[in-house]
Amino acid sequence: MTTVRNSGTESAVESVKPRPHSPGDRGSSPGTAPSFAVIPGVQVQRALQGHEKRIVELVEATYRLHGEGRTVSPASYFLRFPDRPASRIIALPASLGGQSGVDGIKWISSFPANVESGFPRASAVLILNDHDTGYPFACLESSIISATRTAASAALAADRLSRGRSAGRPTRVGFFGTGLIARYIHTFLAGTGWSFDEIGVHDVAPESAAGFRCYLEQSGTAGRISVHEDPEELIRFSDLLVFATVAAKPHVTDPAWFAHNPLVLHVSLRDLAPEILLASANVVDDVEHCLTADTSAHLAEQRTGGRAFLDGTLDDVIAGRLTVPADRPVVFSPFGLGVLDLAVGAWVYDEVARSGGLHVVDGFFHELHRYG
Repeated sequence: MTTVRNSGTESAVESVKPRPHSPGDRGSSPGTAPSFAVIPGVQVQRALQGHEKRIVELVEATYRLHGEGRTVSPASYFLRFPDRPASRIIALPASLGGQSGVDGIKWISSFPANVESGFPRASAVLILNDHDTGYPFACLESSIISATRTAASAALAADRLSRGRSAGRPTRVGFFGTGLIARYIHTFLAGTGWSFDEIGVHDVAPESAAGFRCYLEQSGTAGRISVHEDPEELIRFSDLLVFATVAAKPHVTDPAWFAHNPLVLHVSLRDLAPEILLASANVVDDVEHCLTADTSAHLAEQRTGGRAFLDGTLDDVIAGRLTVPADRPVVFSPFGLGVLDLAVGAWVYDEVARSGGLHVVDGFFHELHRYG
């Protein structure tokens, strides 16, 4: 494996063929053998850290491309196991158009039992493929990328969906579920200018709620932090709610808990009973993706026999085609689009390449001559 680093005034990247000449110029150059780089989690985190505003802008631009039909985003494929029904591995293939076109796939596993052993539920890799040749040019550790794009999407939705509401920007946020995704969402809210007078925390595991409270205190947040053992109490307390659990089916069932019309980031997709969605304004990232796999929105479609309960997509809000009402709860249910992973992953690749830190696997592709 070759480590590509800066050397003097001329980058050692010059000696690697092909190399990214500029952001968005990746993969194979004419007459050269394809290269393949591996980007581990420490480099991914280093590239992303402190760039919350930039990543939210990138996610917003990607939603716009998706809304314009300049992406390809097939249905996700779920690999399930009869002997491990709570676990799954999901494949998210996608293609991203625009100036920095890239194709690829995220392969992400969700094994909830991992939490009992003290490490995260999810693990993932992202493969990036060259737009012109189809050759994969990078493999990135992607649990960080996945959490980042999820958090950036949530922060973007919180901003866009709270604009123009008579109650103004939420000042009391509640986190329902306190794992890695909740931590990333808090980081992105704070990194994009959000501050809260009060922060509420609820988790079915008291030690997780306590750990998240400790994280919040160490993060320097100025808001008062409270742990709520009663889920109803947390929901009624919050004007911005973040659901980030591993729930496999709805467990919050009473629409009366949302009578104060909060803004709800339903990131984990299966927490809310259909009755709650039917009493709310509903915004998704992609209609076809969200109405599948027994999400709460999918169950609401099955209950009603139609999709009239959906108000539109986040891109509709961004483009001004949809104004969310103020007299109902507003629920954002993002299925999580593979094109967001591609956009963030390609951005990380460019940042690592620019710094001269790409780890290139020498000779990864061997059979490169058609006739031997």
